[in-house]
Amino acid sequence: MSADAERFSEVGRGPFSRGSAAVYWALVIEALIVLTSLPGLLAFVLLDRSVGNAPLFALAAVPLGPSLSAAVHVWRHWQTTPPADRDLAPAAHYWRGYRLNWRDVLLWWVPTVLVLAVLAVNVAGAGALEGSGGAFALVSVLIGVSLLVWAGHALVLSSLFSFRARDVARLAAHYLAARPASTVGVLALVVVGAGVALLATDWLLVLLASPLVALLVRNATPVVADVTTRFTAP
Repeated sequence: MSADAERFSEVGRGPFSRGSAAVYWALVIEALIVLTSLPGLLAFVLLDRSVGNAPLFALAAVPLGPSLSAAVHVWRHWQTTPPADRDLAPAAHYWRGYRLNWRDVLLWWVPTVLVLAVLAVNVAGAGALEGSGGAFALVSVLIGVSLLVWAGHALVLSSLFSFRARDVARLAAHYLAARPASTVGVLALVVVGAGVALLATDWLLVLLASPLVALLVRNATPVVADVTTRFTAP
């Protein structure tokens, strides 16, 4: 039996079998995101939602960076692999992506979550400012949203390419304007994530991490294609 035939017998030829394989991948990736981020997620549950704990929330968010990066790696593999060649081993791809990317991702992820923590403190404390408090909070929110959109581009770039942290930062900033459709797509994901967290619960957002990352990777297809063409060796 050929390799392709073996893969077909594993995943199946029909749309139901392929759909079931996609659901299986999503569930495994979700479980691995939770597993590798568990210390930080537990801290989010135990910490009191107060301004004074903002640095602790930033620290708790650190493990999430490599976890999401590994998920980007896996979903990119799924989306770029022909159906005939897909397998049922998402965990192997996840751990490979985690091992390859965790260090590069943390180089920009840690400063990003620290800045976001400072911005959150600014928004929470804006009420104590007389007159300009509302404007100060609005500016902080806009900076925070822009930083999250930039981080969406940076997450994809650092997960799929071997660039220096400063090059990832520059390219992510460049594609904010160079690929506006992709930037709007990342912004939409940020809005959806914020809406879920505010209107429902943080845990629902965690449980939606895998499909949201899959959408992020799909949305980044034009960015990845352009980077591959312009900034990588043949």
